[in-house]
Amino acid sequence: MVENQDIHGAILAIMESMRLQGTSQGRLKNFQNAYNVFERYLSDNSIARIDEDICLEYVYAKTGKRFERFECVTSNHRVDYRMRPLLLLLRYLQDGQFHSEPRKTKPPFVCPACFESEYEAFCEELVYRGYSKATIESNTRKVQLLIMFLVTHGVASSSDITIRHIETYLKTLENKAVKYVGLFLYVFRNFFSFLYERGYIADDLTLKLPKVRTPRNTSIPYVWSKNDIKKLLCAIDRADPKGKRDYAILLLAIRLGLRIGDIRNLKKSSIDWSRNTINLKMAKTGQPIELPLLKDIGWAIIDYLQNGRPATNSECLFVRHKAPFNAFGDRNAFNKELHRYILKAGLNIPGEQRHGMQSLRSTLARNMLEIKSPLPIISEALGHQSVNTTSLYLKIDIEGLRKCALDPEEVFANENRL
Repeated sequence: MVENQDIHGAILAIMESMRLQGTSQGRLKNFQNAYNVFERYLSDNSIARIDEDICLEYVYAKTGKRFERFECVTSNHRVDYRMRPLLLLLRYLQDGQFHSEPRKTKPPFVCPACFESEYEAFCEELVYRGYSKATIESNTRKVQLLIMFLVTHGVASSSDITIRHIETYLKTLENKAVKYVGLFLYVFRNFFSFLYERGYIADDLTLKLPKVRTPRNTSIPYVWSKNDIKKLLCAIDRADPKGKRDYAILLLAIRLGLRIGDIRNLKKSSIDWSRNTINLKMAKTGQPIELPLLKDIGWAIIDYLQNGRPATNSECLFVRHKAPFNAFGDRNAFNKELHRYILKAGLNIPGEQRHGMQSLRSTLARNMLEIKSPLPIISEALGHQSVNTTSLYLKIDIEGLRKCALDPEEVFANENRL
């Protein structure tokens, strides 16, 4: 137990350090409330000095959960609410220094030695083929899951893999959507074809993989009504720094149809203020594109840069608003934030409809179809490499499809004349 403890003074120092590093007001309030309850507990129990055991006993008293140490991983928000402030306090009392909470990150994949050679060679092959970063991550993630499954089932070499092993793994996906399973099979064909060509396996397992038919463009994209879009944007608190960021991000998706990956990757240098354009290389296709910096988008970005964006060395235009203020992770699809604003706006969107950020691109396509924009123009605006991809959005042009509808009586009349 650390002697000469000034617990209240340490709490004041921690709170001030958190303010200086830009911690949000909501998080500051949560920490202050947690510290207030903890100090009352110490007072009620006549405790003048603390250590890890006393703090863990307090956590047990408040949550009913008992832990051996503070470094354990917990996904219980009630427990985290108590433990995180106390961990900072214990560290401060130990050395008199404020230790900022490190951002939780997923540990990197460590390939088992028995598969390391072929896994690394496969990763290099994907880069050589020129796959995008997102495609490489998608492929390698699925291969990683398969490798770990094989290891847990006693497979110690690629040459020992049989079609039974793969079928057993696919059974773990039986409750998933057909399209999702199809993605795994596509990656597995890619992976096992590579292993066969490089001599890691003697049999071409791709010939034995089951086939799943996933017809292309069978679903109808969800589109937002103009009224719902207006309500969504009005639900954002534009006086709040994070609200300024979210408003600008959603405008880029709604008005220009940018993919969330491209919005994440936007740099401050991507904006050409003299020409009023946005210039970027699309992550999905690798192709450069120049888009107009529309007036409302431009003012939203200016408001964010001047009054919302936290001080950071990041070159990315949009950053996290929780310290450390760095760029978004590659897997952040912004769907949680979008869903939060949907609830706040009180929108009634059918549960079976997918209404993530991609649906905002669909909405732009629908709006362009309504004003009779030619398909090649829509394709260029959305950054599609082929008009065939854009033709998917013809399904949402209901008025246009109505004009193509046939009158059954007219058809039968014509048949009778033949």
